[in-house]
Formats: sequence, C-alpha cells, structure tokens
Amino acid sequence: MKASVFCATSLDGYIARSDGGIDWLPSATEVEPHGYDEFFASVDAVVIGRGTLETVLGFGGWVYGKKPVVVLSQSLTTLTVPEQAVCELMAGDPHDIVARLAAHGYRHVYVDGGVTIQRFLEANLIDRMTITRVPVLIGSGIPLFGALSHDVRWRHVRTTSYNSGLVQSEYERVSR
Repeated sequence: MKASVFCATSLDGYIARSDGGIDWLPSATEVEPHGYDEFFASVDAVVIGRGTLETVLGFGGWVYGKKPVVVLSQSLTTLTVPEQAVCELMAGDPHDIVARLAAHGYRHVYVDGGVTIQRFLEANLIDRMTITRVPVLIGSGIPLFGALSHDVRWRHVRTTSYNSGLVQSEYERVSR
C-alpha cells in the first residue's frame, strides 16, 4: 500500500498556527490549481488525527465527500461527524494502521495532519510527499516535521513555482 502526503507549509515550515488555525493559507480564489484535486482523486482513503478532524469540522462543510476517512485517536471512542461523512475510528501504531487499511483493500492513502504525518514518517511509511510552500512567515505553530530516530532519505521529483507565489516540491522516499 502507498501512503502519500500533500500539504502546505509556511516558509518557516509550519502547517498550522499553535492553536490549529490555518487563516494564513490563501483561499482557493487567490491561487491557481496546483494539483490537489488530481491528487485527491488518486487516493482510496484519507488518514487523519483527531486534531485535523476538529479543524476540518470547523470549515462548515465536509470537504472529503464520500471518500473514506480514517480518524486516528488513542482517546476517542466515538466520532461525531456530518451525516454524509464516511468515517472510521482507529487506534494503534502506524504499522498496525497500515495493515488494517491494506486489509480493507486500500491501495493508496492520503496521510494528513501534523502528528499523524510525523508518526508515519518515523515509522518509514510515507512513500511520497508533495509540499507546497506558501510565501508567508507565521513565526510559530505546528511544524510539518518533528524529531526522527533515523534518517529518511528522499529523491526530488520536481519543483513547480506558480504565479501566486506558491512553490511546490514533490519527493519520493528512496527506500524503507
């Protein structure tokens, strides 16, 4: 099974403010298409943590449509999500989660959210990353990357700059 990250960071490497706020991200009308819709169409399911779920629920609508969403949490026992949402709650280490996702028949999952991405990187389970840098410094917040107990090597695939100022780089993991 393939696991991919597609996310935006500030120039200083944050994916959200310390309180989870993403008000610094440009709106869809401020930037040109940069591949998210095509990426999202390529995945079978989305894997997020509880914090990312709370952020998404604050958007006022369910952004994932009918795409299955797996919410990772060690503390939640039930989920409160919109009626149209297709969600499942899971707990465990990333290797166990990937085994269960593969058993569900998923071949490509989208891993999103700071802690979840960091845990999957530490477990060496992310195969591809697309990171879009937004030309803003926010000074502090939730970093995309955290401490690792080992090196994780990547191969640069491409970098694209957009008229809006976004700079997007894609990477493939070299080996497990």
